[in-house]
This record gives sequence, C-alpha cells and structure tokens, in this order.
Amino acid sequence: MAKHARSGSPPTPLAPPPAVGATPSERPPRLRLTELTLLFLAWVVTGAFYALAYLGAQGRMPPSYVSFLVGMVVVSLGMHVVVGRLAPRSSQVLLPIATLLNGIGYVEIARWDPPLARQQSLWYLVSAVALAVVLLVVRRVRDLDRYRYLTLLGGLVLLAAPMVPKVGTSVNGARLWIYLGRFSFEPVEFAKILLVVFFASYFAANRDLLTTPTQRLGPWRIVAPKVLVPILAAWGLSVAILGAENDLGFAILIFALFIALLWVTTGLKSYVALGTGLLVGGALIADRLFPQVQGRVSEWLDPWSSVNLAHSTQLAYGWFSIAAGGVAGTGLGLGHSGTIPFVTSDMIFAALAEELGLVGVIVIVALFAALVGEGFRIAQRAPSDFVRLAAGGLTALLGFQTIVIIGGILRLLPFTGITLPFMAYGGNALIANYVVLALLIRISDEVAIERRGGEVLIVHHTPGD
Repeated sequence: MAKHARSGSPPTPLAPPPAVGATPSERPPRLRLTELTLLFLAWVVTGAFYALAYLGAQGRMPPSYVSFLVGMVVVSLGMHVVVGRLAPRSSQVLLPIATLLNGIGYVEIARWDPPLARQQSLWYLVSAVALAVVLLVVRRVRDLDRYRYLTLLGGLVLLAAPMVPKVGTSVNGARLWIYLGRFSFEPVEFAKILLVVFFASYFAANRDLLTTPTQRLGPWRIVAPKVLVPILAAWGLSVAILGAENDLGFAILIFALFIALLWVTTGLKSYVALGTGLLVGGALIADRLFPQVQGRVSEWLDPWSSVNLAHSTQLAYGWFSIAAGGVAGTGLGLGHSGTIPFVTSDMIFAALAEELGLVGVIVIVALFAALVGEGFRIAQRAPSDFVRLAAGGLTALLGFQTIVIIGGILRLLPFTGITLPFMAYGGNALIANYVVLALLIRISDEVAIERRGGEVLIVHHTPGD
C-alpha cells in the first residue's frame, strides 16, 4: 500500500518524459559527462596495462592492440549511450568502475591464456547486450515486487537444474553446470539474482510482522512463526540444494545475503544471533554430510599437512605469487603465476597481486569498495522498502562475492570457487554481474526521478500486500 508524504493526496506516479518547453531542471541530462570522462580514464588505464603486459612478456607491442582498444571502446561506449537513453538520471560511476575492473581482469586473462581472452571479449559483448535488454524490459524495478513467488520458483528451479540426470554435470567436485548441446550454463549465477528479488519482496511485505514480537515463548516474546517459516524454508531449501551440489561458496553467499537482508529489514540484533546459530548448526551438519566441506575446512586450517598439500597446491602457488609481488609488484608481464591452476578464474586475484603488488591490490579493493559504496548509497535513497532492499541485496551480492573469494585466497576464509566479479574469466558470471549492474542503474534512475520534484514518494508494505 502506498502512502504519500501529504496525507489525503494520491500516490505520485513515476514522472513522464519532459515535454517540449520544460524547464532545464526538468530535462534529463543530454550528455553524461562524468560517466564519459571516467570511461575515458578506464580506457586509458586498460590500454596502458595491456601494452605493458605484452611488452613485459614478449618484448613488443601486442599485434591486436588497436582491435582490442577499438572493441573495448565501442562496447563500453554503446553501454554508455544505452544508459543515457534508457536511464538518463542514473548513477554515473557504476558503469566506469565495472569497465575498469573488467578491463584489468581481461589484461590478466590475455596475459596467461589468449584463447580464453578472446572468449571473454565475446562474453563482454553479450554482457553489454544483457545490460541493454534489462534496462529496456525492466522500466520500474518496483514492478518486480508483483512476481514474488515466481522469482522464488525460478530461483529454485535454476538451482536444482544441475541435479537433473544427463543434463547436469560435475566440474572439480561441484555439480553446478548444465550442458545443452555444445553450450554450457551455470544457472546458479542467475538464481542468486532471483533469490535477492524474492527476499527483498517478502521482507518488505512482512516488515512490521518481522519487527514486532507478538507471541510468547517462555519468558521471551517472539515474532509469529508463520512469518518466519516461508523464508526459512526458502533459505533452507536453497542451501540444501547447493550442499547436495557440493557448492560451498554459493551456500555461504546465499546464507550471508539472507541474514544481511533480514537484519537490514528489522534492525534487530536477535536476528544476528539467529543467523549465528544457523551458521554454526549448518556448518556442523555440512561437515558430517558433505566430504568436500570437510576437505575445504581441513585445507583452510592446515594446508601444509601431508594429507592436504596435494589438494591445497593451488592455494600454495597463489601465496607464493602474492609474496613475490611484494609492495610494488614484479611489473605487468613479468610475473610467474602461470603455474597456478585456474589462474584466470579462481586465482586471478593472486596473479594480479604478483604483478601489481600491494599497491595494485589496494587500488582494486578500493574500486570494489567504491562500487559497493555507490550501490548502498542508491539503496539508502530508494523511495520504497522493496526497492531499498533489492538495491541493498544486489549490492551485497557483489560485495559478499568479493569478500568470499579474496578472503579464501588470503586464507581468511575457507577457499571456494566463487569468481571475482567483473575480473575473473567466466561468461555466465560476467553476464550475471552486468545484469546486477543494470538493475542498480535502473534503481538509481528511479531514485533521481522520485526526488526531482522535491517530494519523495515513500512506499511501505502492509501485511498481506
């Protein structure tokens, strides 16, 4: 139910495009100069990195240098034009940050596996198309609130798809992939986006019931169990499916996302305690039921033991590369990370740390922090509970992925196969990241439209909506 800031007046709809003769303050910006300038800087940095990496490794300029630059500029400039047409008032820093992270990651992929780099450039083009399609189809993110249980169903179906016989297959112990003819697909990358939409919708609709304890359990007052059952069931089923598929990384990601959104919705510390209990209980159950979880935890606690060393070689080589990089790095094209298994996907952060050093790592982490910070700023300004939670959840998705993979490589967390957003090789992950980016761009455009007239439309859900 919508409640306008001035009681008795109807809800303010999204403003239509300004008519001819509108005042300058009402017109959308014709040129997004900030975004274009930042994109230009991303092109310069990426182009310089690509040239330096090839010069360091081969002693000459890359033969495909011009085509690489032209391709990157055309695709990113195309996204800039699309955003300017479909979301003209949106944030002007999201796309440049993603472009720069994408470009630096591509340079490292091309450094160690040129054929994969050519595939990644194709996925970059597909991701740009996906961003345009999302902006074209999703004109108002709040409309996704209508499809609460459809998004849950879609997310669960995508999660369970790899378990279908003769369709799903195991890769490195995790059953996450489905093969359709010559094409492979990792549905969990898109399932997590649908689950964010579902959690945001359910939490927004039941915010009051989740916040206000109405029943007694001994000396404590608790919220109605019927409110918690659906979300606990959705979370439990999602994590159970991921556990059956031996995907520890995404199980941790979904759990962290669930607890974060629940806490943001209610602000109650009791839910943090509940989350801690669920984490401990789930970890104990997973340790007993899933051998891969036992192995990952054992490798995390004691990677140098004779039992674990055969399986922790990937991490060990990554640590050697990080140590070799030191503060300033070995220099682009001068590292020796090619011996690390899956260096362009799981371990691309270690390869970057070797050649760019601590200074480069700080810059990369700062870029992710800026991306996440901008996402939370957008969420904070959102005009409705659902949109606010959706923006916060999508942003947390990128942030948690970054923390989980970097923490795993640095041995702060058990290592998982989650890829570093925008940087690591992987078509499905890259497309999903740009879908998240497109939704954040759409939300930021909605926020600017709502605030343009000086009045903010505050939308709260009431139970039963």
